[in-house]
Parts: sequence; structure tokens; C-alpha cells
Amino acid sequence: MESVDFHTARALLEWQMELGADECISDTPVDCYSLPATLAKPKAENPKPHLTRGPIRTATQDPVGVAQKAADAADSLDALKAAMQAFDLCDFKRGARNMVFSDGIAGAPVMVIGEAPGREEDRIGKPFVGAAGQLFDRMFAAVDMGRERADAPVYITNILPWRLPQNRDPKPDEIAMMKPFLLRHITLANPKAVVLMGNWSCQALLGKRGISRMRGTWTEVAGKPALPMFHPAYLLRNPVAKREAWADLLKLKTSVSK
Repeated sequence: MESVDFHTARALLEWQMELGADECISDTPVDCYSLPATLAKPKAENPKPHLTRGPIRTATQDPVGVAQKAADAADSLDALKAAMQAFDLCDFKRGARNMVFSDGIAGAPVMVIGEAPGREEDRIGKPFVGAAGQLFDRMFAAVDMGRERADAPVYITNILPWRLPQNRDPKPDEIAMMKPFLLRHITLANPKAVVLMGNWSCQALLGKRGISRMRGTWTEVAGKPALPMFHPAYLLRNPVAKREAWADLLKLKTSVSK
């Protein structure tokens, strides 16, 4: 049998875990029905579940209402982060490694809202990292802005703070229950302008998709001017669209410089 190096083996293991594998297998099959009775585990009188899946929802619990109440009570970004971390009515939270709240400088004139965290964002706990994040940084550096620039900072978040299983698309109820936190996030960050990067950001905050039609046209979100733009991940797949992205960046810079 051909040997597998460490990095390949680890990648294969992570892939199996994402598919839902939670038990190891051996080289030879085991017939559990032929095991000696002495190896059988005694049945507990009051067995307890090995894995919990969060609080049991009652018929009267409304995730959106609970989220709205928690978001309204947050009077700072730190308080909002704590409220989101304590929100346990979204099941996809339990499959993520880290909460991805924000990056950049709070109070920046530009607030960028991405879609949902990917593998690298989930691993590091920050939005826009990996190949798409590197392109993101180059795009804003080209117009003299950036997440770490004190003179022209950018503040970044996502519509969802946790990675979805297998990077699937968000469901309408998942967007709805996290939207109160997102709107409160915009209010507390108080930017001059909001950038909606990608279709799902537009879906969450504008109620519609079609980024190719919407990009470059100013609209309004939470009382703030909002500009839809292509997501860097889309630009990596479609480099020809970088021309339109450059035009949108220039439009953004002109707006926040006034």
C-alpha cells in the first residue's frame, strides 16, 4: 500500500470529519454480533445523552424575537459580541470552531459586510482571510484603505458569525434570526458607508439578489449609504469582473472622502 504523507493524511481526515464521520475504522472488519457477552457494556439505569444539541426550544420561543431583544440590549460592540456568543438558538453554531465577529478598526468610515465564514475564517476567527482575503486587502490598498490603516481604516464583518456545514448556502430562517444582530452591528459601528460584498449580503440586507445588476448602485441599509460590490471570491473565479470592482472602489473612496 502506498504511504501517505502527514499533510495529505490530515487533509483526508478533515474531509471525512466534514462529511460527518465521527468514529475510527480499523484495517479489518469487526462483527459486533459475535463479540463475547463479557465485552458488552452494562446498560445504565438512567442513561444520559453523550452529546447535547443546545437548549430545547419551547413552542413559544421565537428565535428572531429573542435575537432582537438581545441585540437591542447591546450598548457597545463588546456587548453585542457577548450577546451573539450567548445566542444558542441557531444550530449551525455548534458545528463551527470559532465565532467570526469582526476585524479592522471599529468606527471606520467604511464597514464591509461579507457573506458567511469559510474554512480559513472559521479556523482563525477573522473575516476575509485566505486567498479571497488577500485579494480583499489588495483591492482596498489600491484605493489607500485597509483593515489596519489608522489613516483610512476599514471595518469588516459577515452576515453570519459562524461557518455553515460544508460551506452550504444560508437558509432564510438562519439569515432572519441573525439579522437583528447585524443591523445592531451597523448602528454601533456607525460607518459613513456600508459595502455589501456578494449576493448573500444583499439578500440579507436588501431582500434581493443579483449582484451583477446591483453592484455599483448606491442604496441604503440601516440608515447608511450602501454599495453592493462583487465578493473577492467571485473575482478570483471571474478575473474579468475586476474592472467593475475597481470602478466601485473608486466610487466608494470618492463618497467617504467628502
